[in-house]
Amino acid sequence: MREYEDLALPVEGTPPQWLSGTLLRNGPACFEVGERSYRHWFDGHAMIHRFRVGADGVSYSNRYLETPARSAALANGRITYGEFATDPCRSIFQRLFTLFTPPPPSGNANVSVVPFGGRTLALTESTLPVEFEPGTLKTVGVVNHEDRLASQVTTAHPHLEPGGDSLVNYSVRFGRVSRYLIHRQHPHADSVRELIAEKQTAKPSYMHSFAITPTYAVLVEFPYRINPLALLLSGRPFIENYRWQPADGTRITLFSLADGSVAGEYEAPAMFAFHHINAYEEEGGAVVMDLCAYPDPEIIQALYLDRLRAAGPVPQALPTRLRVDPGTGEVTVTRLTEEPLELPRIDYRRRNGLPYRYAYGVGSRDRRGGNFVDQLVRLDVGSGTTLTWCEEDCHPGEPVFVPAPESRDEDGGVILSVVLDAKAQSSYLLVLDAASFTELARARVPQPVPFGFHGVFTGR
Repeated sequence: MREYEDLALPVEGTPPQWLSGTLLRNGPACFEVGERSYRHWFDGHAMIHRFRVGADGVSYSNRYLETPARSAALANGRITYGEFATDPCRSIFQRLFTLFTPPPPSGNANVSVVPFGGRTLALTESTLPVEFEPGTLKTVGVVNHEDRLASQVTTAHPHLEPGGDSLVNYSVRFGRVSRYLIHRQHPHADSVRELIAEKQTAKPSYMHSFAITPTYAVLVEFPYRINPLALLLSGRPFIENYRWQPADGTRITLFSLADGSVAGEYEAPAMFAFHHINAYEEEGGAVVMDLCAYPDPEIIQALYLDRLRAAGPVPQALPTRLRVDPGTGEVTVTRLTEEPLELPRIDYRRRNGLPYRYAYGVGSRDRRGGNFVDQLVRLDVGSGTTLTWCEEDCHPGEPVFVPAPESRDEDGGVILSVVLDAKAQSSYLLVLDAASFTELARARVPQPVPFGFHGVFTGR
């Protein structure tokens, strides 16, 4: 894929005059090394995409992250590092060797972008982020943690602590007795993770994200679990060691952000999710968590490249509310809408961890999962009503909400989405009015931008 630097894009329509800044997007862009292909959408080499928007127009830049995985692939002509669902065919000796010396991480941070502590970080589920320069997209390198919180897996979705400027995340330390670790990073010491809480677990759950409120960090453990010994001895790629155990149900744990104590543990029916939408506390003390729920983890199987290339069915996530009543211990489960919604975004800066009204995401017009993502969705979580945007043969990516500077309305702003135009074999940056969900402008890129995961808009 060709790399561009500040390529001026033709613009149709008129973006609002106040819209000025940079959209950074992350996602996989290279899936073949030599004669071998990676196996899963989540495995491709990370590429950063940048759209600069301002009074002088829209420009586009893109660049691969220079990671250990990509450097080794280019040098050796083969896949050297293990990824989410791809194994580099290590020998039995190499697998046994990892009992004593864990293999180095691939650094393939292809999921999200987080500006924090003066750095701009690309993240994946490895615990080591990769820093890059937002002005040039040049890779600075892997950021090592200067602490002793040894863990192997984390999320690419840390949260800013509501009402503060610290970053909160969870990670997993695999072992004979594994542990979930909740930790906090301060912007003035961003390489040090401060332990908030921990919880033992015999079989860790696969959790791609978590929830936060002003009082709690919330882990929702789906019954998709792993025996840590399998990671060492099975010879299978990482995700293929997890097993669906629906009889276990879904476990919800509230951790106090103040002192790390477990404020409550609750049970809910079996389900699976990649992404939380938002969470908040009601006046009476109940905790509400909204997420994009699937009945099981079949979505992971559907995103293997051979199935995607064969246009196989893709399960659809439905916005679902879990409400925990600490007084009674009751958990109620409510469907917010029957309209599929994934890659959710909200007015994060103003509503994260607080009561909110609007969520935005991608979805499919075929609710049975016959199509890949082919529309954008705006959901009113109070009424369940939705607005959609779609265009034939187009596949929109994650919608990023940008608030208008002078607006006090929760939907006062625009939605930015990078849309893959299959018929034209190119992509465009789409600008929608967030309230009406009507198009304001688009800026076309002269090549397809690979369908990615997550991004961030910064005012610079």
